[in-house]
Amino acid sequence: MITYDRRGFGQSAKPAAGFDYDTFASDLNVLLEHLNLTGAVLAGFSMGTGEVTRYLAGYGSARIAKAVLIGAIPPFVLQTADNPEGVDGQVFEGIKAAIIKDRYAYFGDFFDNFYNTDTFSPDRISERAWDASFQTAVGASPFATYACVDTWLTDFREDLPRIGVPTLVIHGTADRILPYDATAKRLPGLIKDLRLVPVEGGPHNVCWTHSDEVNAALLEFLTA
Repeated sequence: MITYDRRGFGQSAKPAAGFDYDTFASDLNVLLEHLNLTGAVLAGFSMGTGEVTRYLAGYGSARIAKAVLIGAIPPFVLQTADNPEGVDGQVFEGIKAAIIKDRYAYFGDFFDNFYNTDTFSPDRISERAWDASFQTAVGASPFATYACVDTWLTDFREDLPRIGVPTLVIHGTADRILPYDATAKRLPGLIKDLRLVPVEGGPHNVCWTHSDEVNAALLEFLTA
């Protein structure tokens, strides 16, 4: 398994530009070419599902065998006249205002909804695991934290039909970050070869709270 940190986050550089999905996909392409990977499976979680989608639409599948989207952001999360299923834009303006006012308080609220702690703490998400997520997030560039909110509003509807590999989508039906009805539920029919696995009652980070279900779906898909 190969993992990498998106620009602005983790151990990657923290520039003041390039926080858009064309650049994120270009960064991923540079990595794949540098390592000369072929037959790879691209797996993205949350924002990462946009990177996988934009990469496959723009760079094709010559290096890629399959794709996995967990907690998917496509097809288009913003509510518009031709996308009534999306989320009201004022929600995202409120998020940006909260980040500017108190980034740490914002992350606290974010991770409570990331894990649905009122439902799953402490049985499925411990206080210590929550703390670890918080510490990882606050290590990100403050600018990147703010700038990435607008990238959530990217329209992927034209990208999805261009995905030419078998694709697995795993998504919690009680996701409060990227609501299931506005995202993953709409993907069948938009991606040619798609398998959708809803995790009943699962939050955004089903990889942690529902790891058995996620791992079973992954293994079945990857070994098929």
